[in-house]
Amino acid sequence: MSKVFFTSDHHFGHRNIIKFSNRPFASVEEMDAALIQRWNEKVGPEDEVYHIGDIGKTSHTHLAPILEQLNGKIYLIKGNHEGAAMHCPNRFEWIREYFELTVKDAEAHKGEQFIVLFHYAIKEWNASHHGTWHLYGHHHGSLPDDPTSRSFDIGVDCHDFYPLSYEEVKSIIQKKHWKPPYEKRG
Repeated sequence: MSKVFFTSDHHFGHRNIIKFSNRPFASVEEMDAALIQRWNEKVGPEDEVYHIGDIGKTSHTHLAPILEQLNGKIYLIKGNHEGAAMHCPNRFEWIREYFELTVKDAEAHKGEQFIVLFHYAIKEWNASHHGTWHLYGHHHGSLPDDPTSRSFDIGVDCHDFYPLSYEEVKSIIQKKHWKPPYEKRG
């Protein structure tokens, strides 16, 4: 059975991201190799990966062979650095600006978890007052997390350079102190 994963902001091929995000790599080659390895340690060939933007900031001739090494069926939500990715559309199941995903989950309300995927953090999203989730990237861990919001930065800089499974995302969300706005606060 396939699994669902989420990630963002790999910036494959982007030498300056090592300095900008204080990544622990000596070179872009070392970074790219580590990111590929960590992706494939968790993601199997039939798994689904929702990449929430900035998969690479390099040439498409550099990015294309990297994408071919990555396991899984990749769905790309566009970030602000997708020039190279747009030249590799056949590697993605689809490319969109924004996506609302529903995941079957017996523990979720009505057996489905609704998740809003967008590269940028948003304060409120579709059905957020009902407990839907929002996963974003772009900030590389620089945006303070809100412990009362059912959202967080899914970017690799925040998660030891690994994608997170649906179950891992769910565990993080469940630790938050979110309450529906219509629930009395005491």
